[in-house]
Amino acid sequence: MIAAIKPAGSNTRGLLAYLYGPGRHDEHTDPHIVAGFAMLGMPDPGRDPDATLTQLARHLDEPVHLRNSEFGKKVSDHVWHCPVRTAPEDRHLSDAEWAEIAQRIVEAAGIAPAGDDLGCRWIAVRHADDHIHILATTVREDGRRPRLHDSGIRVGDACRQIEADYGLRRLKKGDGTAARRPTQAEMHKAQRLGWEQTSRDWLQDRIRAAIPHASSAEELLAYLEADGLAVKPRRGPSGDLLGYAVGRPGDLNKDGEQIFHPGGKIAPDLTLPKLKARLEAGRPEEHPTARRDRPATAWHQATEALDTFRTDLTDDMHAQAHITALGELLEATAQKGPTHLRVELQAASKAFARAQRSQIRAEDRAAHAIRNAARDIVHTVTGPDGSALAALIAALLWAGIIANRWHEAKGHAHQADAARRALHHLQAAADQALTPTLVVLEQRQPKQETRRTLAHDVRAAIPDQADRILTDPSWPALAALLGDAEALGHQPHQLLKEAAAQRELGTARQPARVLITRLQHTSRNPSPNLRAEAARLRTTASETGQQATAAQPPAAPGVRPNRPRR
Repeated sequence: MIAAIKPAGSNTRGLLAYLYGPGRHDEHTDPHIVAGFAMLGMPDPGRDPDATLTQLARHLDEPVHLRNSEFGKKVSDHVWHCPVRTAPEDRHLSDAEWAEIAQRIVEAAGIAPAGDDLGCRWIAVRHADDHIHILATTVREDGRRPRLHDSGIRVGDACRQIEADYGLRRLKKGDGTAARRPTQAEMHKAQRLGWEQTSRDWLQDRIRAAIPHASSAEELLAYLEADGLAVKPRRGPSGDLLGYAVGRPGDLNKDGEQIFHPGGKIAPDLTLPKLKARLEAGRPEEHPTARRDRPATAWHQATEALDTFRTDLTDDMHAQAHITALGELLEATAQKGPTHLRVELQAASKAFARAQRSQIRAEDRAAHAIRNAARDIVHTVTGPDGSALAALIAALLWAGIIANRWHEAKGHAHQADAARRALHHLQAAADQALTPTLVVLEQRQPKQETRRTLAHDVRAAIPDQADRILTDPSWPALAALLGDAEALGHQPHQLLKEAAAQRELGTARQPARVLITRLQHTSRNPSPNLRAEAARLRTTASETGQQATAAQPPAAPGVRPNRPRR
């Protein structure tokens, strides 16, 4: 059950006209009052043919008019409006049940406290099977204003209890960290203009996409402006940045002026102080563009930055910082990943945005390595590196699992749910990223005798996960990789131990696949382009003879051959 308290209004008669009207798409049926304040003679235009909306509005507004006539400062924000809706799968409630629910909500909000005969005047109008609208005028019978501070939290708590009492779908308790829901006006405007997102949702995506590109709030605003957003900074007399607001191109008010939204109204973690804390905590000593001659290292450095993710989640403030930075790294990876992976990576990044923030304050300096890795990727990567990117996505998947478990342990229901949704997309991206390597390796499976020997190495190196590895569909590909490594002088047993020690394997859905990506990452030698390698071998054969070429076994994908001793 969702109870969405709307911003205070000033036109009681206008809101009643909507509640008793046909709706914007003729969706309203049989509008009528199911509950209201305890006074006799309240007209109901839905049941009494002689009653009018004007009469009902005057009846509700009477305490407001009395107060305005007695005090010099008039009340103009007196209309309290709260639609209450059940989930689509819930049963249809009766009028009597809706009346009880409305009474509990106005009591929780402070509109009409239990046992208080001098509360505000209110009604609950039903014009559909699945919801009611509660309208109240926020001047009490004694002329005082009600205490509505934190009424949204109290109403939310009441709804959670109502769901339990009436057998309705149970929603998660809010924690005050969610972005504001789009208003009806925003959704209708987006629909009218042919936009897939409301302006605030669109702006939130653009700001989050810009964060990995900036090392300060000033850089962030400059990037947003260069990206086409309307930016309005708020500065003090000294020129210091005190706040900011951004606007979507084409989002104009009735006078044709640009509409701006402050960062904190877009999402709780996009206020200027919180952005400053994140951005300035991760400033590197060397700007990433100074390392453009080594673009492939960015993927590897990002994977290394995640290696200590579990140990850094022991302290709550450090844990929140690392999870926030993980979202930035995920966004950077989505921006620079190849086209065929971008859909899943972008979906994962968007889903994980909710998991990035909780009520725990982040110690942002603790996550500088991950945050700097994200900046390195957006500034230095010029193209995908198959094996390195696959290793990073596997590491992101592992870190997402750890983040999800941490949120679950802390009781962060919304964040844990967001992390689970992100993991679904990350798993799909990880499978896609590794597929080309698997195809190549599975075509070169070692002989049965060699596979038995390698299976023995697996059991000796990783005994607790050996059965899962050897029954993994990707075991033949891992065996091929280990066989190639052994042919080049490496010890499969040692490689396996090193790969398993990087991070635990218990959370891996397919541990053999994970080991393949780790072996490739450990080697710092991405999988070769097989067509280019074949062409090189043919050229070498023509110059030095086929026998010399055949003497050297082909390099294993992701395994660096031993260097000759001098």
